[in-house]
Amino acid sequence: MIHPTALVSAEAKIDPSAEIGAYVIIEGPVQIGAACRIAPHAQIVGDTVISEGTSIGRAAVIGEFPQDIGFTPAIQSGVRIGRNNVIREHVTIHRGSKDGGLTEVGDGNFIMVGAHLGHDVKLGNKNIIANAALIAGHVHLGNNTFLGGGAVFHQFLRIGDYCVVQGNSSFSKDIPHYCSAGRTNLITGMNVIGLRRQGFTTEDRKHIKELFDLIYRSGRNLKQAVAEARTRTWPDHAERFLQFFEAPSKKGVGTLRVRSEADDE
Repeated sequence: MIHPTALVSAEAKIDPSAEIGAYVIIEGPVQIGAACRIAPHAQIVGDTVISEGTSIGRAAVIGEFPQDIGFTPAIQSGVRIGRNNVIREHVTIHRGSKDGGLTEVGDGNFIMVGAHLGHDVKLGNKNIIANAALIAGHVHLGNNTFLGGGAVFHQFLRIGDYCVVQGNSSFSKDIPHYCSAGRTNLITGMNVIGLRRQGFTTEDRKHIKELFDLIYRSGRNLKQAVAEARTRTWPDHAERFLQFFEAPSKKGVGTLRVRSEADDE
């Protein structure tokens, strides 16, 4: 299943059921699991582990040096990619930037053409990342979130679970769980349709909306809103939403978009 034109390092460990296409380069101690498919001209390098059932598209580059001016080739770092991911053409995923550092991709993600995952990114499960979305170093992305094409994300921020992010938007602040977001650092509301499609009950959505309104529409600052929310007990999904605000990153959290008359024209 290895095309005769592929260049495969003697250090690599490739499951016999994996398919390695024409002109693929596998360099270093790469590990490729069962039923993986590496399309022609892809390059998999360094300490990169790809688990079973994942496909890598044409001319993708996985495991290359990070774009970090402090990085040196002597640093031992890597990439870990989980099961059943679809990673399409020209995607780039860079290795960690510090000794022992890892860029990690979970299971069942769909990463479309030309997307970029920078060094030390932590990507959860079942996310969809559309064409040319750019995720900088150390970003943490949860599960079941959709990032629109051409959206860009600054380093060290957090993107929650079950979010939807508008294409061509830009973010340097966190996006909480269950939210829709767009433009520049704006939270545009709850991802109501997405939550409904993912099986969140009417009660689940009701409690999350109560917290959303308390945090974003009550006129309280974040500390005051969280303190008020903690005067009662919340069910699981709402509790997870609240916890996101209790441990904000240094970036802070995106602000609520206030509609104007211009939006309706």
